[in-house]
Amino acid sequence: MKIDLTDTTASKINKALVQGRRAVGTPAVGMVLTLVIVTDEENAYDALRAAGDASREHPSRTLVVIKRVSRSPRDRTGSRLDAEVRVGADAGTGETVILRLYGEVLNHAQSVVLPLLLPDAPVVAWWPVNAPTDPAKDPLGSLAQRRVTDTYAAEQPIQELTARAEAYTPGDTDLSWTRITPWRSMLAAALDQVACKVTAVEVEGEEFNPSCELLGMWLADRLDVPVKRSLSSGPGLTAVRMETDGGPIVLDRADGSLATLSMRGQPDRAVALKRRETAELIAEELRRLDPDDTYASALKYGVDKLGEGVEEKTAPNAKDGSGNADGVEAGPAPAKKAAPAKKAAAK
Repeated sequence: MKIDLTDTTASKINKALVQGRRAVGTPAVGMVLTLVIVTDEENAYDALRAAGDASREHPSRTLVVIKRVSRSPRDRTGSRLDAEVRVGADAGTGETVILRLYGEVLNHAQSVVLPLLLPDAPVVAWWPVNAPTDPAKDPLGSLAQRRVTDTYAAEQPIQELTARAEAYTPGDTDLSWTRITPWRSMLAAALDQVACKVTAVEVEGEEFNPSCELLGMWLADRLDVPVKRSLSSGPGLTAVRMETDGGPIVLDRADGSLATLSMRGQPDRAVALKRRETAELIAEELRRLDPDDTYASALKYGVDKLGEGVEEKTAPNAKDGSGNADGVEAGPAPAKKAAPAKKAAAK
């Protein structure tokens, strides 16, 4: 059931929710949390679809806040709140309210959302795109116990990670961190199978992929070893290689779905490590609402400490005349010495 409200108020929206529940025959409220999605019109559909799929595991009231900027100077001076209320089959297993804010009310979104929160239930705020630099100090973020961002959607993901580390507040998390949960589980399980000491690690993946950086920072923070960041064509994170005193441990995923785990003295094993959809990621984040101390520790390790590994990986592209890959400075040197010999032969 859908109810459209134009130029409305939070009180009328609450009445529409009660009316909708009675109309579909579910007067009782059986939701466990309130999910506040702050997005734009372009990304609202995908975010709402992911939240709807996640609501099958976590029945919730979903509030979608869309800030609309009017092109007309006359409309910018006024304030208007339009709402679309969905209950029953149109809202998955919970309730959905799409809020479109115009004019002056854009600066007071928290006053619109606050009366619509479920009483005595946790609140999660999610920014699929255009997340604030400090989510905890954002007016809508201050209402939530858990704040979810997505660094991968930023224009400069690596710089965004640094900003996240500087502004981190317990309760912050990022979907780029959620994406590497299966990788972290698989690597931890591999190290539990053998008694060895890790001496060095290499993380390989796409350039400007925050999940690769976070995995490298997590490994460096937990293992206290140097981590080299190398580049590949993707998709996403492609391989992790750990050098140990008992032989190398390699987890390689070249196609984005099936990975191969290689360890000395054991046969290679194929493991399912597919890239997950946004609905699966947000559902995982809704399972725990306490601060993620592991994420905080990895985030504060620092992206800049992995920068040297990227340069070392790109250096083999410079080759001398014999085809051997040398360092960045060593590559061009033979070419400069060979130039006078070519001129002498020509004379």
